[in-house]
Amino acid sequence: MHETAFAGTTRHHRNFWQVIQSYWQLTKPRIIVLLLITTAGSMWIAAKGEVDPLLLIVTLLSGALAAASANTINCLYDRDIDYEMERTRHRPLPSGRVQPRDALIFAIALALISFSLLTVFANLLSAMLAMSGIVTYVLVYTHWLKRHSTQNIVIGGAAGAIPPLVGWAAVTGDLGWAAWVFFAIIFFWTPPHFWALAMMIREDYAKVGVPMLPVVVGEEPTARQIWIYTLLLIPVTLLLVYPLHTMGTVYMAIALLLGGIFVAKAWALLQQPTDLGLARSLFKYSIFYMMLLSAGMAIDSLPITHQLTAVAADYLNTWVSTVASIMMG
Repeated sequence: MHETAFAGTTRHHRNFWQVIQSYWQLTKPRIIVLLLITTAGSMWIAAKGEVDPLLLIVTLLSGALAAASANTINCLYDRDIDYEMERTRHRPLPSGRVQPRDALIFAIALALISFSLLTVFANLLSAMLAMSGIVTYVLVYTHWLKRHSTQNIVIGGAAGAIPPLVGWAAVTGDLGWAAWVFFAIIFFWTPPHFWALAMMIREDYAKVGVPMLPVVVGEEPTARQIWIYTLLLIPVTLLLVYPLHTMGTVYMAIALLLGGIFVAKAWALLQQPTDLGLARSLFKYSIFYMMLLSAGMAIDSLPITHQLTAVAADYLNTWVSTVASIMMG
């Protein structure tokens, strides 16, 4: 870390509210929201649409604290390159509003609270998985891969795919095949999502020497990789329907519709890889995609959805039989 880079940047908080704001910023709350949505989606599937409200609240709170801990350590580790980029220079650590030691204590406290809550209210497996998410994000992605490999997002994406495992384990106490499929969905979704962002801020990454794929190979090969991962993502989402039979018709329709739009946007970017507007559009859509896909899982898992689809199937069978008898008669 280049401690000298922060000389002369120390700022002081003028009131307690500003202190709260600075620590809140360290946690990168916008990133956490999406992780919680995937956790909730996984819990709904595992509980077959009937989640214990207290368990849901505690698991989401614990997941938020674990993610906040990982993000804070990420800010701590990356404070040197954050100082070099205009976009991130005013974050709490590079600006000097929060001291490194205080940030580390904050991160450790968040992790301990998360682990304790999950152990007490859920089970040890979910607590260990949450801690493994922190370790993967901090050691594998932030420390090992981010500054050394163009595959940083691909392998590091495993950290962002752990929350559904936490949610599933919190409900069932184990990890079923559906949980691992959800893990795979996020694993394949992460490269298109993050590389589209990296294309937008390529110059920032180049300035600080972070070997994101667009920096090393350029826009066209990156757009090709986005296209490939998007194509792989769609059949993975359908594994929950077949062969697992965990999800039904409603989810399948939602997954195909959302996937079709995703593929169309990735194709458009492949045709014009230098168009940052298309990259921005893909990045923003990828967030909505994951939110709506998780919502689709929750809706499909509800008992009332099963009842409605059963009634619709019976009605359709009756209609088909009637039509067939009329034609034959």
